[in-house]
Amino acid sequence: MNKMETSEGRVAQVNDGDFGSEVLRSPIPVLVDFYADWCGPCKIVAPTMEVLSKEYAGKVKFVKVNVDINQEVASKYDIMSIPTAMLFENGEVKDILVGAYPAAAYRQRIDSANNRLG
Repeated sequence: MNKMETSEGRVAQVNDGDFGSEVLRSPIPVLVDFYADWCGPCKIVAPTMEVLSKEYAGKVKFVKVNVDINQEVASKYDIMSIPTAMLFENGEVKDILVGAYPAAAYRQRIDSANNRLG
């Protein structure tokens, strides 16, 4: 079973080692949720990401990166506050949302990026 299955719309865990293959070289846009286990707002955002991953299944991949464990990726993208969501397309950051937002805010950013890109 591939841990990155998008048909079910799951938010998969990504680490420093597989960030390139799962995010930067993804054939579809990827929304990365940078979080930490101790972060209260991150826990609030997690269910929203799960819902959105089902909504955008097959169109946008949703992954999460634990910044405490994956400091290489967190440092590369200058993650200073969590939660931080970054939308990647063709290996490039297309949008950033810092903080906890309702689902509508993430939808708006994803749809806006999709309109610009495609």
